[in-house]
Amino acid sequence: MADDGGASQGSWGWSAGDGRLRTACDNLPAVLGRTSRECARRHAVLVEAVRDGCAGPVEGLRAEPVELAGKVGIRALVERGALPAMPLEQLGDGELRYVALALVLLTGPEVLAMDPVGEVLSARQVLGLMADGMDRSLDDRQTRALLELAVRMVGRGHVRLLATVRDAAVADGLPGVQVLHLGV
Repeated sequence: MADDGGASQGSWGWSAGDGRLRTACDNLPAVLGRTSRECARRHAVLVEAVRDGCAGPVEGLRAEPVELAGKVGIRALVERGALPAMPLEQLGDGELRYVALALVLLTGPEVLAMDPVGEVLSARQVLGLMADGMDRSLDDRQTRALLELAVRMVGRGHVRLLATVRDAAVADGLPGVQVLHLGV
């Protein structure tokens, strides 16, 4: 069962202490802020992944304070180089889903709000992900990029992934990926 991690402060603005990704990814800006501060390498890999999965230039991701209804929260921005930064919530549904899935693949058990296995040392905790309809709202390029990222993270021992996709051809040639075709 996931920890709620704090109350929402309104659409796309959350308290700064809300840095563990919740099940619905509704606190994504706070988590982006936390990961950029605490793990520059992981954040750089996330930026690279977002560059691979989003249209237009992506120079970086950042979180910044924002005031919503008199309360200060956090919003996430996609840095677009010479173009103005774009609030994350203005990305299309597929791009938002892509960013959230990439972040989940990169986080591992230390960033997600989850119940750890008590009998396993924290250094050996592995996140098991089930993504039914992983490619929902994604094009084949985005799906392939997420699967490639998953292969990298599984290889590092951070996560295990079980996912369903509409077209298994997006996984062709990926090392370590096992495809099970479910026919009618």
